Amino acid sequence: MTEEQDFRPALTRLLPDLRAFARFLSRDPAAADDLVQDTLLRALRNEAQWQPGTSLRAWTFSILRNAWFEDRRRSAARRRALDRAPPEEEGRPAGQEHRMEVMGLARAMKDLSPDQQEALVLVGALGFSSEDAARVAGVQVGTLKARVSRARKALAARYGSEADQGDAE
Repeated sequence: MTEEQDFRPALTRLLPDLRAFARFLSRDPAAADDLVQDTLLRALRNEAQWQPGTSLRAWTFSILRNAWFEDRRRSAARRRALDRAPPEEEGRPAGQEHRMEVMGLARAMKDLSPDQQEALVLVGALGFSSEDAARVAGVQVGTLKARVSRARKALAARYGSEADQGDAE
């Protein structure tokens, strides 16, 4: 089996995770799809640069992350629009409890620094090892672990104080 035969199926299997990370970064499903498409094109165009035996997942996530940063630099207007995204409506039909919990977590994560958000999503939501997540983020493993730890502590403190308020009522 050739490297090309291994590379392309493995790349295809990464699509759901790439899309999830792109959605986290862009917070817009259409922009996320464009980002994943751009990532795939870059990965295929630079296939010869990937070193077999290394993590294809970390390599493609690095491409995606770099493409996202590049897009942010080129489009300051898009960045401002994403930062000012309108809040979700409060009224929800029955059966949307799970979505409300996810939205609550998203609101809580907005209080974290972008570095902490990224680290928590890579390790906590996407299941990257600390080493692979550090490669994607372009930082040392210790730095990434510290970011994850600080993010978890901040979320625990926030939810802990909300739980204490609920007990007081």
